[in-house]
Amino acid sequence: MASSDIQVKELEKRASGQAFELILSPRSKESVPEFPLSPPKKKDLSLEEIQKKLEAAEERRKSHEAEVLKQLAEKREHEKELTHKMERLREKDKHVEEVRKNKESKDPADETEAD
Repeated sequence: MASSDIQVKELEKRASGQAFELILSPRSKESVPEFPLSPPKKKDLSLEEIQKKLEAAEERRKSHEAEVLKQLAEKREHEKELTHKMERLREKDKHVEEVRKNKESKDPADETEAD
C-alpha cells in the first residue's frame, strides 16, 4: 500500500500520548487477489489408498504402544534396582549398628580388666 493511500487525522494531543485516526483509501481492483470461493476439491481416494493409510495408522499405533511398553519396562527395572540398593543400604546400616553395639558392650569390660 502506498503512503498516498493513507491519511492521518489527529484527534487529541496530551502529555501522556497522542490519539489519531488512520484513514485508508478503498482497495483498488488491481490489489484484490482472486481467491477461489470454494476450497479445492479433494481427490477421491481409492480403496487401495485408504487401506494403505489404515495400515500405516495401525503400524504407528503398534509402534507407539511398543515404545510405551519399553519405557514402562525400563522404569520398572530402575525401580527394582533402587529397591535392591535401598535394601543393601539397610543391611549395611544394621551391620554398622550391631558392630557399634558390640564395641560399646566390650569397651567397659576391657577397661575393668586393665585395672
